Amino acid sequence: MAQTRLGISRRALMGAGATIAVVAGAAFSFGGGAMRHTSFDDKTFNRGNGAEPDTLDPQKIQTSWENNIVGDMFMGLMTEDVAGNPVLGAAESYTQSADGLTYTFKIRDHKWSDGVPVTAQDFVFSFQRILDPKTAAQYASLLYPIKNAQPVNGGKMPVTAVGVRAIDDRTLEMSFEYQVPYLPQLLRHYTCMPVPKHVVKKHGDQWLQPQNIATNGAYVLKEWVPNDHITIVKNPHFYDAKNVTIQTVNFYPSQDYAAALKRFRAGEFDMTVGVPSSEFEWLHDNLPGVLRVTPYIAVSYIQFNLTKPPFNDVRVRQAVSMAINREIMASRVMRAGESPAYTMVPPHMPGYPGKAQSAFKSLAMAQRITKAKALLAEAGYGPNNPLKFEYRFQGQSDARLVAVALQSMWKDIGANVSLHPADPQIHYNELRRQNFQAAWAGWSADYMDAKDFLFLGQTSSNDMNVGRYSDPKFDALVAQSDVTHDPVARGQILQQAEQLLLDDAPFAPVYYAVSRNIVSKQVRNWIGNTININRTRYLKLDRAVADV
Repeated sequence: MAQTRLGISRRALMGAGATIAVVAGAAFSFGGGAMRHTSFDDKTFNRGNGAEPDTLDPQKIQTSWENNIVGDMFMGLMTEDVAGNPVLGAAESYTQSADGLTYTFKIRDHKWSDGVPVTAQDFVFSFQRILDPKTAAQYASLLYPIKNAQPVNGGKMPVTAVGVRAIDDRTLEMSFEYQVPYLPQLLRHYTCMPVPKHVVKKHGDQWLQPQNIATNGAYVLKEWVPNDHITIVKNPHFYDAKNVTIQTVNFYPSQDYAAALKRFRAGEFDMTVGVPSSEFEWLHDNLPGVLRVTPYIAVSYIQFNLTKPPFNDVRVRQAVSMAINREIMASRVMRAGESPAYTMVPPHMPGYPGKAQSAFKSLAMAQRITKAKALLAEAGYGPNNPLKFEYRFQGQSDARLVAVALQSMWKDIGANVSLHPADPQIHYNELRRQNFQAAWAGWSADYMDAKDFLFLGQTSSNDMNVGRYSDPKFDALVAQSDVTHDPVARGQILQQAEQLLLDDAPFAPVYYAVSRNIVSKQVRNWIGNTININRTRYLKLDRAVADV
């Protein structure tokens, strides 16, 4: 008998025939590879959650798997509803000035998990903390619309100059450099989640320890066993605690999607993120209804490092991008509904014309290969001096398939590419250090606006612009869009900026993503949505339901 991470002995048999295992009050039945799971505990939610987090500090996280945990524990002025739409969170109301540059928020009467009231001063402290250059928050540049945020983050002004002030304990005023049409979505983002001033001041870097932490969301941290599990439990002081039915959530790192599927089939997970493409047919045949594939406002792409050869040469970037057969990648490698990407901004973005595109889109694949070889020849590469580079990617199931496919496609233009897989958190840390030549990356919408994707190419985006692309014309266009109030004119300016970005090719967009989740039928209120966020506070468990 194997020991699970919870220390419960169980038998996980997968295959033909039928086997029954009874474990700690739960019965599992496997027949022909299908799984039936009935548990008597409808208050504990077990979740496969991708990679191991680097941190649970909302002002320092950067990934979806961290957000899944942190967003259950902390709540910004805005938050998500059951379907992922922005709704009032820590604020119960707000007003906007006539010029659209000042917002006044009324803070909801609620408490931190230690019973201390949440105040406007907590938000002032939090915005100052994330923009303080000493915090080294990778994502701070997302908040540059706030008045003085950029010079503060650049060390040119004191943190007290950030345009956020407390009028009284429950009234917060925020001033902005320009109108922010996507503000409700931005304020639900984890960069805008508050941290408890009284706890951080007292405990410093140890404030996240379970014995110290205080949260204002539906759950609070109970335990973190690195590379094993994170457990959060219901916060009795949460303002809407009476409507939170799940008492305990266990998050498990599950970057090995095939292994996570086995744990789901064994009844160890109620849901898991990420599904190997090779298992789609099996899931449809054996566990119909548990695979949730939903359109996702996200793009997967190749990130080039412009600080070192060979990708400091635009001709090499263009050639390598041109050699990717995006149609094959979407339809034959991924196979879940992904679509070929020739832009960084996904389609159907509100207020955006969406007419920019990679110049080679209209060319047949054979023509692209010929043109790519010609570009490489101009750059000094050919049979006697083949292009060589390292390609880094996170070592998940489908990322490996993508890497092998890319290696083969690049071979068609004479490129000799070595593959370097790594765990997801290591992979992204290497990108931030510029320790790569070309690498797999993805970006999902922080807010529904084209700027959120073009932001990756801004010089001022600091550590989020990991390839160090910099073009004054591009930066000027994005800056112009910020002060353009006419939404049609603004969209056209952003489109010009994207066309510059596509022509310079610091990125090679490959496909527009879909979210892939496996969710037990015992989980109620799970609603697929374009940002792939489902907060546990809205979910319920019905253990009387079978998954087959």
